Parts: sequence; structure tokens; C-alpha cells
Amino acid sequence: MTSPMETDEQLPNGNSSTVAAVATTASKTGKLAESLKLEHQFLRVPFEQYKKTIRANHRAFEKEISTVISGISDAADADLSRDDALHQLNSLVSRLQGLKRKLEEGSLTEHLQAQRCRTRLEHLESADVDNVSDWNAVRLKRILVDYMLRTSCYETAEKLAETYNIQDLVDIDVFYEAAKVIDALKKKEVAPALAWCAENKSRLKKSKSKLEFQLRLQEIIELVRADQSIRAIAYARKYLAPWGATHMKELQRVMATLAFKSTTECATYKVLFEEKQWDYLVDQFKQEFYRLYGMTVEPLLNIYLQAGLSALKTPFCYEDDCTKEDPLSQEGFRKLAQHLPYSKQHHSKMVCYISKELMDNENPPLVLPNGYTYSTKALEDMAKQNHGKITCPRTGLVCNYTDLIKAYVS
Repeated sequence: MTSPMETDEQLPNGNSSTVAAVATTASKTGKLAESLKLEHQFLRVPFEQYKKTIRANHRAFEKEISTVISGISDAADADLSRDDALHQLNSLVSRLQGLKRKLEEGSLTEHLQAQRCRTRLEHLESADVDNVSDWNAVRLKRILVDYMLRTSCYETAEKLAETYNIQDLVDIDVFYEAAKVIDALKKKEVAPALAWCAENKSRLKKSKSKLEFQLRLQEIIELVRADQSIRAIAYARKYLAPWGATHMKELQRVMATLAFKSTTECATYKVLFEEKQWDYLVDQFKQEFYRLYGMTVEPLLNIYLQAGLSALKTPFCYEDDCTKEDPLSQEGFRKLAQHLPYSKQHHSKMVCYISKELMDNENPPLVLPNGYTYSTKALEDMAKQNHGKITCPRTGLVCNYTDLIKAYVS
């Protein structure tokens, strides 16, 4: 029978190093796969931007080429003079030159976005045992930037990214795109939001989004509010007729406001004229925006905090004598964890209140006459320093060490 050492010696030259390289690659691939489970958004956002730019450049190319070919065909069929034909051809050449500049700019943008995808992949692959502390520090800064962007602290987020040189690892430009639409909606302007819907029409249709429909309905509400009933009817015929087959009830409800007017006291229609409808549109746009780019609806900071607090949360955390070392002894953390589930503990652990050491068979718990329990080591040290006397740190009870009763951990 051949031993492993003998087998290695019999391998051809270079095979041992090949096996080691394969093992290293497999290890890195495994780490990358684990990272991807938590970093889906990290890679998805730049990739979606990359695809979006490619589609936009392709559409621009097809549109311009189609126009040029149509222009050449018209010029060939028309009976033009030499000067007119020359002028027509020069115009077409100018359009092609303009298309060339646009494609060059688009190509540069595509290259930058592809580079950003590559940078993020390399960053995930760089996670290693030797640099896990630094890698996690960068992750924390990315999470903080994400939270700032979602809470509209754009300048602070940009400054933090610049300070630590992580611009390619965060999505500032994407959130600036969303900020324009959000600011417009807060000013009761739907044009930028409708333009965004048109730009992403095919993908929104696949996800069965109702955002464009809701924006159109709000346009009608504003026309009714301004007593422009004729314009509201014309607008509905032009833009909302295609939605009738799938959203007839909502459409009928909004069109009924033509009869009830904005001054109605009927609760069913009065709510449509409330200011909070614009807040609903902002929230709906954010949800569609996050879904489009594969982002989490909740900020990553909230998700990580909730996961950590849920892992720490136990019924004991909410008792008055909860140890101060427990994060959930603080009121702020208790509020954050209020609606989170308790952690699932298959085996409970007893930690000494005095020494903070684990109480087990090696360091069993001792019970005082008042019912409080502390570790043997901590109480022995206290007894040695106080001539065999024990003072309960919680109630102040004083007793002899011989009065303690040993408890058993099952």
C-alpha cells in the first residue's frame, strides 16, 4: 500500500505545485461564494448600470443609423441639384460624426463601469484570514455610506468615500440619479419620475410595476384640483386607457373625483387629495428603484444591526438586573430590538456576575442564602480576602462561605 508521502514523490515535476494552486483557488472561490451571499447588492448595482449603459448606447446607435439610411434613401429618390445633394450628404456626414463622438463617450462610460465591476470582484476576492480586520473595516465604511445615501446625506457620504478612497466600492452616482426624482416628487412634479419610468419601461413591465400608473393618476388628481376637468378627461384617454383592463377599479375611483371635486368631504375621495399621497409616491419610487438595482429595501446598516441584536436578545435582557455588559441593557438598543425575535438558544450558559467567567463543572455555581448565584472561583477569592465572609454584590447580604450551597449544571 502506497503512503501519501510516496505518492507525492512519484508525481511528475510541477504536479505538486499545481495541486497546491488548485487548492488555493478552490479556497478563494469558497470564500468568494460566502461573500456573495451577503454582498449581492455590492455586485448587482454596478452590473445593472453597465447593462443599462450598453442598452442606451445600442438604442442611440440604431436610431441614428436608421435616420442616416432613411436620409440617403430619400436623397437617392429625390431629384436634387448637385449643391442640394452635397448639402444633404454633408448633413448626414455630420450626423455620423456626432454619432461617433457619442459612441466614444458611451464606450468610455462602459469601460469605467466594467472596471468598477472588476474592482468590486477583486475586493471580494481579497478577503483573507490575514487581512480580515482591514477588510471588515472597509465593509463598515461601505455600509455607513449606503445608510447616508438612503437618508439623503449625499455630501457626507461623498466625503466619507473620498476620505477612505472607496468611491468604486459605493453607489453614490446611482443614488444621485434617484435623488433628482425624489426631490421633484417632493416638489409635486412627476415629469422626472415619468422620464425614469420611460427609461426603464421594459424592466418595470417585467416586474409588473404600478409606479407609472400611480404617477398618471396623481396627474389627474392635480388637474381636478385645479378645476381643469376637460384636460383631466383628455389626459386619461391618452395615458390611462391602456391600464383600464388591469386597473379599472383604481381608474374609476380617480375619475369619480371629476364629480366629487377636491372640496369633497366623502372619505373615499377626500383621501386622494391629501398631501400624503405624494409621500406614498416617494416611497413607491424608492421601492421600485431598489428593486431595479437589486438593492435591499432596508439599509444594510439596519439589517446588520437587527441581525446582531436578534442574536443577543433574550428575555433576561429586559429584566431590571440585566448586566451592564449586555448591549441590550441600554434603552436605545432595547427599542431597536423591540420587534425582533429572541435568539434561539439550544443550550443556556451561566456567566458569573462578579468575574464574568463561565460557570461549568470546572467552575461550578454556588448559591447564597438569598438565592443569588456566583462562581466558585469568584466567591473563594472573596472569602480569602474577607476572612471567610461573603458579601452579595447585588443585595449587600453578608454570610459565611460555609453557608453557600453548591449548584449543579445539567
